[in-house]
Amino acid sequence: MTAEAEEFRALYTAHYAAVLRYAWRRAGAEAAPDIAGEVFTAVWQRLDQVPRSHPLPWLYAIARNVVATYHRASERAEQLTAQSALTHTTSARDVGIQVTEQDAVRKGWAALSENDRELLALIGWEGLSITQAAAALGCSPAVCSVRLHRARARLRRQLTQHPATTDHGKETLTCA
Repeated sequence: MTAEAEEFRALYTAHYAAVLRYAWRRAGAEAAPDIAGEVFTAVWQRLDQVPRSHPLPWLYAIARNVVATYHRASERAEQLTAQSALTHTTSARDVGIQVTEQDAVRKGWAALSENDRELLALIGWEGLSITQAAAALGCSPAVCSVRLHRARARLRRQLTQHPATTDHGKETLTCA
């Protein structure tokens, strides 16, 4: 096996699961393997561009572009079906406090811009540092830090404007 193939194999083995989880969170279980495959196809084509010390943020940047392409290519009917399912799921407020809280969080999350959601997801779900998230988003760590502060403030504002309440009117979700 060539050195290039060995390098690719090591990169694939070390990071495939993380890229697959990233794709799964953003595009669903059905599309995630295809998206991860496309990411590593792009990696193979640009193996000489992969950062040697910390490749994961670079892989997330590639995955972010592949996921964006996937979403743009999705049919409008699929989008409407997903929106309808989300609306149907979040409108059942009499089920219990947990559903009410989830509804408030979903609404707060949906009210954020795509850029805010992506940054918060990279930090919160993917566990990246500010520096790694900045690399994935193509900005400096300083800009990323400011964007993160502002995104958190906007989410906090959304959650406090529409707190979850029980059917007795008590607030059940607070944001410090």
